[in-house]
Amino acid sequence: MSETTMTRATRQVGAVVIGRNEGPRLVACLASIPAGVKPVVYVDSGSTDDSIAAAQRAGAKVVALDMTQPFTAARARNAGLEALNALGGADLVQFIDGDCILQPGWIDAACKAFSTHPGAAVVCGRRRERFPEASVWNRLCDAEWDTPVGQAKACGGDALMRTDAVTAVGGFNPGLIAGEEPDLCLRLRAAGWQVWRIPVEMTLHDAAMTRFGQWWNRSRRAGHAYAEGAALHGSPPERHWVAERRRALIWGLYLPLAALVGLLVAPWMAGLILLAYVLQTLRLIHRLGLEQGAFLVLGKLPEAIGVIEYHLNRIRRRRTGLIEYK
Repeated sequence: MSETTMTRATRQVGAVVIGRNEGPRLVACLASIPAGVKPVVYVDSGSTDDSIAAAQRAGAKVVALDMTQPFTAARARNAGLEALNALGGADLVQFIDGDCILQPGWIDAACKAFSTHPGAAVVCGRRRERFPEASVWNRLCDAEWDTPVGQAKACGGDALMRTDAVTAVGGFNPGLIAGEEPDLCLRLRAAGWQVWRIPVEMTLHDAAMTRFGQWWNRSRRAGHAYAEGAALHGSPPERHWVAERRRALIWGLYLPLAALVGLLVAPWMAGLILLAYVLQTLRLIHRLGLEQGAFLVLGKLPEAIGVIEYHLNRIRRRRTGLIEYK
């Protein structure tokens, strides 16, 4: 990996935005991209609102995905990167979802981080929920994104990346319906690159989760991602998402089944299992707070469903459809 100066003045930065029916959120997203970031590509995934027209008015190159093919965010990001390269390319590409806005100063700070960390292929910062006061589900998202600063294993959907490094490892895996960013980061790290999270505000995200069912589906999608990630990269040394898959099955499947059997043959067994849930919940509440601790335990139920769905579809040789929460 050759080192070049990673300053805003010397490195060209482009952007790839993906979305569907984001409406005003997309307008705000495109408006938040600094004028010096060019080209900007917007990849639309079958919007029925005026997203395409809004992106064109904002000066973005629009790519409309062929929706006769299975859609994934990974496929959209790859299409955006391909279009960006066709427009002349950029040394760095800012990937961002259409329901997010870039924070002022983020691009400059991230470019500086590439100079500080010459082995980095990915730099990400703090993604925050735009309206955490709107619902407990939004607050859970905000807490989930508060990951440790420093060298990391993975990033989320918003990140600044070296275009050549991403291209060299084949881009995002278009077959993944979730977890495509950790999968990409794993392959980048295997190729000798690094992922860094810096203590800088990066994006504001609008989860727009106001219903329990939305949170349930989002957790179910996470379980599916754990199962597929472990199936792809679960062998040593990475053991990618093996522990997450195991925890989902223990707390979301094995223990509930054991409790049901216990009710029939040994009621005391069911009582012990219930006590284990109570103790686990109290332990997590003490460490993380009431909302995050309680829902972390409850979330193992939909996660286990997602794990089961993945393996059943794998046995049937069926492709799992997109699991959306909004």
